[in-house]
Amino acid sequence: MIALSLAEIAEIVGGQSYDIPDPDLRVTGPVVIDSRAVQPGALFAAFAGEKVDGHDYAQRAAAAGAAAVLATRPVGVPAIVVPDVTAALGALARSVVERLGTTTVALTGSSGKTSTKDLIAQVLERKGPTVYPAGNLNNEIGLPLTALRAAEDTEHLVLEMGARYIGDIRYLTGLVPPKVSLVLNVGTAHIGEFGGREQIAEAKGEIVECLPPADAGGVAVLNADDPLVRAMASRTKARVILFGEAADADVRAENVRLTRQGQPAFTLHTPTGCSDVTMRLYGEHHVSNALAAAAVAHELGMSVDEIALALSEAGTLSRWRMEVTERPDGVTVVNDAYNANPESMRAALRALAAMGQGRRTWAVLGQMAELGGEALAEHDAVGRLAVRLNVSKLVAVGGREASWLQLGAYNEGSWGEESVHVSDAQAAVDLLRSELRPGDVVLVKASRSVGLERVAQALLETTTEGEVTGR
Repeated sequence: MIALSLAEIAEIVGGQSYDIPDPDLRVTGPVVIDSRAVQPGALFAAFAGEKVDGHDYAQRAAAAGAAAVLATRPVGVPAIVVPDVTAALGALARSVVERLGTTTVALTGSSGKTSTKDLIAQVLERKGPTVYPAGNLNNEIGLPLTALRAAEDTEHLVLEMGARYIGDIRYLTGLVPPKVSLVLNVGTAHIGEFGGREQIAEAKGEIVECLPPADAGGVAVLNADDPLVRAMASRTKARVILFGEAADADVRAENVRLTRQGQPAFTLHTPTGCSDVTMRLYGEHHVSNALAAAAVAHELGMSVDEIALALSEAGTLSRWRMEVTERPDGVTVVNDAYNANPESMRAALRALAAMGQGRRTWAVLGQMAELGGEALAEHDAVGRLAVRLNVSKLVAVGGREASWLQLGAYNEGSWGEESVHVSDAQAAVDLLRSELRPGDVVLVKASRSVGLERVAQALLETTTEGEVTGR
C-alpha cells in the first residue's frame, strides 16, 4: 500500500483513534487480516468471525510491528476504531486506488474467473507492474485487500469479482471502479441461490453498468459465444469488444486444436493482426480464457505478437486448477479439485479425454454444490458425459450427489467395473492405489467443500501408508 499516516487513514475510514501516540506515524507495510502475516509498518484489520475474533490477536499484531489495528472496539494497542471493518477496508481501498490513477481491470463469470485472472496478470506484467489477487480473493474483503497492495508504480490492477446475490458486484465496483470490465460466461454455478441463469446474468452484468462511457475510456469485454453475455452490451455506455470463436468477434480464435498432451493451440486474430498460440495449460476451455485475456491486453495497447507469446508461456498460478503432475511410474495426476460446476466439470472431462489418448483414464469426481433443483439432472449428465468420452473408469466419491454421477454413467452404458461409487476420499485413495497402472491418467475434481484435493495429494505421496494427508 502507498504510505499513509494513521491520521489520514482515520479520516478516510471515518474512524476514531485510540492509544495512538503519534497520529503522523505512517503505515508503510501491507494491510493484512491474519496476525501471522504482519510485517513492520503493517495495518492489521481485525475481523470477528464465527470461530476466531481478530481483536483477540491485536496485541500479537502490535508486537510483530503493526503500526495500528483497524477494529470495532479499543484493543489496548494503537487502533482506529470504526463501526464496520469491512466497510472501512473498502473505503480505504477506493481512496488509495483513486490517488494512484492505476488502470483497473475487473472480471467475472460463472466459471474460469481465476484461471483467466491469472492469464491476464501474466500477459499484462509484460507491459508494466501489475497487481492481482492470490487465488480467488473476490469478495468484499478479498477485493479491497488486493487493491491495497497497489503501489506508486502499479500500472494495472486486475480484480476478480464474485457474486452470490444480485447487487454483490455492484457493491464491489463501487469500491474500486474499473476502466475495463470483462464477463466470461453465464453458467449454472450458484444457480440454486440465484434461481435461474437469467438472474445470474442480471448479477454478472452489473460489472459493465458501472463503466465510464466510451468517450471517457470505458471498455466492456464480452463473450460473443454466450448469448446472455453478448446481450449485456445494451447495459453499458462503454465501448464493447467481443471475444470468442464467433465470426463477428473482435478477438477470436481459428484453427483450434489440442496437442497430444491436451494443450490448446490456435491462431489468435485481433483487429491489428494475427499470431499463433500454443498454451502450456491443459484443456480446450482455456481457449476462451485466453481470448478474454488477449482482448483485455489488446485494449491496453499490447501487440498481437506480444500477447501470443505471453499466452504461450503462461502457466498455472493458482493451486488445484488443472495441476498436472507425472509420477515416477508414469501415472499422471490432474488435480482440478479447487471447485466444480457443470461447465467446468465438462471441460475437465474433455481435457482428460484429450490427455489420455492411448492410455487408461480415471475420473475421480464428487459433488457439484449449490445447484438447487438442477442438481440431479446435472450430476446425471456429467456421469453420462464421462461414458461418452470413453473415460476408462469413473470413481464417484461421496453421498447422494455422487451416487447420481454413478447412476448417470450406468444408465449411459457403463456397467461392470467401469464406474463405481465409494463413500469418501480415503476409499477412493485405497481403490486407486490398488488398481492404478503405469501410464494411467487420473482427474480429480469436485466442489471445494468435498475436499478431493486430498486424493490427488495422497496419490503423489512417496509414502505407502494408506492415509490421506491432512485427513
